[in-house]
Amino acid sequence: MSDRAFVAQLEGYGLTTAEIHYYRPDAPSLLQLFIWQDYDRAPDFPVLFGFLDHWHCEIEASLHSVRIAHGTLIRPAEWRAIDGIIPLQ
Repeated sequence: MSDRAFVAQLEGYGLTTAEIHYYRPDAPSLLQLFIWQDYDRAPDFPVLFGFLDHWHCEIEASLHSVRIAHGTLIRPAEWRAIDGIIPLQ
């Protein structure tokens, strides 16, 4: 059995975080914040836009703005060779 997140990363998905600002219908003067996180593919973000479509159709709160951060977790490691020996005591 494999981990869904690991398999998604191997298929090119990366961890996506969306900061969603919205207005509640019972308090339209208050700006609320919702954080959404899942594995998605940049730059199209099909999973995120599917969630936002669901929000638009099923949730009464109106969206103000959405800020997206995306990062791939599996990528070539960065390294540099160091000449020398560092003794540990």
